Amino acid sequence: MKPPVIKNLIGSLVFWGIVLAAAGTFLSSLVLFLSPDLADTLFHGLSIGEEYAYGQWGSMIGAVLIFSYFVVSFSRPMKRREWRNLGIYEAFLVALFTEMYGFPITIYILTSVFGVSLSFGHTEGHLLAVFLSKMGLMSLNRAWAFVMALSAILLLFGFILVRTGWRRIYLSTGELVTEGVYARIRHPQYLGLLVITIAFLIQWPTILTVAMWPVLLVMYYRLAKREESELLKRFGEEYLTYRERTSMFLPKFSLSSQRIRGA
Repeated sequence: MKPPVIKNLIGSLVFWGIVLAAAGTFLSSLVLFLSPDLADTLFHGLSIGEEYAYGQWGSMIGAVLIFSYFVVSFSRPMKRREWRNLGIYEAFLVALFTEMYGFPITIYILTSVFGVSLSFGHTEGHLLAVFLSKMGLMSLNRAWAFVMALSAILLLFGFILVRTGWRRIYLSTGELVTEGVYARIRHPQYLGLLVITIAFLIQWPTILTVAMWPVLLVMYYRLAKREESELLKRFGEEYLTYRERTSMFLPKFSLSSQRIRGA
């Protein structure tokens, strides 16, 4: 097997591994959310959020490597500005998984500086779930299931967007790609990467990642604009027509296509 074939095979294995894990998380979390009694039964007797569950540096490194390989494999950065964006994205992943598995800096700051009542258990790292529970909207178990299900479905959507967009470009022969997901949005891969970060912010928000997300948004927007300028020079009127009928990140929905025509 040639090196590119092996690389693509490994990338596909990583992709499907992540997709299966996210799908399993979504389904199991959805069941727990819809069945509070089942969640209470499964978690009965457990000191949720009480025991210290960090210092797992091997898990932290493994998670960073797996997600980094996925991003590099399906974004294929070539130019300096693409590598610069990838560097910021990598910093986001490191900051995220350092707090998820290594040391919970955000929880430490919230408890020691702001006096928020939180333990150093792994469950309470899901701060959105803790917030929903403390607001009395749902139990901590059910809030945890809700947060995990929501983040998992967004992760699935983001991963599929990135890989689908990459495959369209990879299988093209240099022509302007306007079919498939590109028929609705011009930058599905960048949108997918941003959706993945939103999913992580829902699942495990931290001070650093929340502060970094607007930077990522601006950088990918600017990168998309630069790429569009280059494509306009390369394809001219063809790209201009394509750009006018599609949106950059969010699909356009034409109201005229939904009208009921009279007899």
